Parts: sequence; C-alpha cells; structure tokens
Amino acid sequence: MALLKVKFDQKKRVKLAQGLWLMNWLSVLAGIILFSLGLFLKIELRKRSEVMNNSESHFIPNSLIGVGVLSFFFNSLAGKICYDALDPAKYTKWKPRLKLYLAICVLFNTVLLLVALCCFLLRGSLESTLAYGLKNGMKYYRDTDTPGRCFMKKTIDMLQIEFKCCGNNGFRDWFEIQWISNRYLDFSSKEVKDRIKSNVDGQYLVDGVPFSCCNPNSPRPCIQYQLTNNSAHYSYDHQTEELNLWLWGCRAALLSYYSSLMNSIGVVTLLVWLFEVTITAGLRYLHTALESVSNPEDPECESEGWLLEKSVPETWKAFLESFKKLGKSNQVEAEGADTGPALEAG
Repeated sequence: MALLKVKFDQKKRVKLAQGLWLMNWLSVLAGIILFSLGLFLKIELRKRSEVMNNSESHFIPNSLIGVGVLSFFFNSLAGKICYDALDPAKYTKWKPRLKLYLAICVLFNTVLLLVALCCFLLRGSLESTLAYGLKNGMKYYRDTDTPGRCFMKKTIDMLQIEFKCCGNNGFRDWFEIQWISNRYLDFSSKEVKDRIKSNVDGQYLVDGVPFSCCNPNSPRPCIQYQLTNNSAHYSYDHQTEELNLWLWGCRAALLSYYSSLMNSIGVVTLLVWLFEVTITAGLRYLHTALESVSNPEDPECESEGWLLEKSVPETWKAFLESFKKLGKSNQVEAEGADTGPALEAG
C-alpha cells in the first residue's frame, strides 16, 4: 500500500508544479546564503589562524561552501524540471531521469543535515584547537625579530583588545612564560640576572602582563607589572581588590564567539534542510502524480501521488534485497574475471 497517497486533478498538478518552481528558486537563494555563511566563517577563522592548532576547524566552513554550491545547482535544475512538467512534451525527456534525481536529492538532504549537526557538535574540537594554538602563540609573543613569528605580538595584542580577554585561561598564564624579548632586557642589571638564574629554563619571568590586558573601564591607572607585590603600589591588595585587567581567558572568549556563530549558522542550515526536504517530498508527489496518469491523452483526468510506493518496512526490505543482489552480481563478475585467465592457460 502506498504511503501518504493523495489524489490530483489537472488543476492541482499545475499548482503543485508552479509552487515547486517558486520554492526551488527560493532554495537557490538559500544555497547562496549557505555559501556566504561558509565564506564568512572561513574568513573569521582565517583571521585568527595563528592561534589555532590545525585546519580541522575549517571543516564546517568548507562543508557549508560545498552544500551551498550543490544547493544552487540542484535547485536550479529542479526549477527547470518543474517548469517543464507543465508541458507533457517537454516533461518526457525528464521522465526516465527523475527517479535518479530524487535519490540524489535524498542523499544531498542527508549530507545537509549532517553539516547542520556538525555546527552544534564540533565545540570540543574547537576548544582543544584554541587551547594549544593560544599556548603556542603566547610562547612566540616575544619573537618580534624572528622571521615568521614577528607578527605574533600584534596578533595576540589585537586579540586581547578585541575580545577583552587576557592569556589562555586567565592573566596568570603570562607569569609562566617569558613574554619580553631579550632585546629589551639589560643583562648587566642584577635584577635581570637574578631572575634568569632563579628559573630552571633560564627565562626572564615576571608577575606582569602585556598592555593589551588592561581594562580601560577601570578608574585606576593600569597596573600591569608586579601584580602580586602589594608593597609596589599604593593602597593595593591583589588578593582582595579587583584587578584592572581583563579577567576572562582568551580561549573562553574565542570559544564563546565561535560557538555562538556556529550555533546561529546551524539553525539557518537546519531551516534550509527542512525547506529542501519539503521540496524533495513535493517533487516526489509531482513525479508519481504524472506517472500515474491513466490516460496521457486526457490531461484533465485524475491521478494519484505518493511518497513511497509501499509501506516503510516493505520499502526498506526491497532496498536491502536490491543491495544484496548488487553485491552478488559484483561477486559473480569478479569470479568470472578470475577464472577467465585460468581457462585460457588450460
């Protein structure tokens, strides 16, 4: 028994074809939107590629760009099919290819759904990428004279200013690395010598942070050096007083920004997917309604349209059987290819 069977007369078939034609062209615009969102996300990720560990984070924007292009072409073609469906003579050329086209549409819709879900599920991967990338970026902050790394100071400073953050997990991360270049250290100074000797790795570590960590909203002038030394500053207690620095770590700030961005894109992609599924279902109804016309010479006659020719369990069973037959035919062909040379040798 056919699933979700609907009766169509000539007027309904025409309305369905016209409605699908309009929906397909709207979906072409949706494809352009997906392409644009993927491009925007890729640019946003590229802006901060220096503080990201690998290229895994570009999987989502690349996928969005891909499905956007496919949506543009598939729906343009579907619009043409729906337009030609109004003319029996023009529709004849599409008739043998429509089943294959619908199967491709189902596959495309599955891929589109997976891309939408990935927008919500790849937060963990992005978090580890940012954690490692930011740690390395901070390590190279001082290398302003090293080719290939001289831009890192500006990148980190601009990042901390833009996202109002400091360090990887917080401002104390700067205490654990030497972020001042040796070029600006006076190695004849006893303080510098003592600090370097007191460190196992021979680094010049200070309880200070770069200027970009300073919070301009604080009424007090920025304290960025000797942050843990209360006696170095008037009326100051680092344990009780709120520091005039950004307290939020840059990993959390970037993760929040990109997660919010990808969640919004995920919602848009899901809406496009629902629209595409509706179009595919409409195309299936149009296809079956035109196929089941009892008298092709009488365009006014009624016909029936459906989503599946049989019930869901029967359709699934038939699919598995056809899949098994395909596997057996491939096996027979492989055996024939193997026995052929043996017969020639005999």
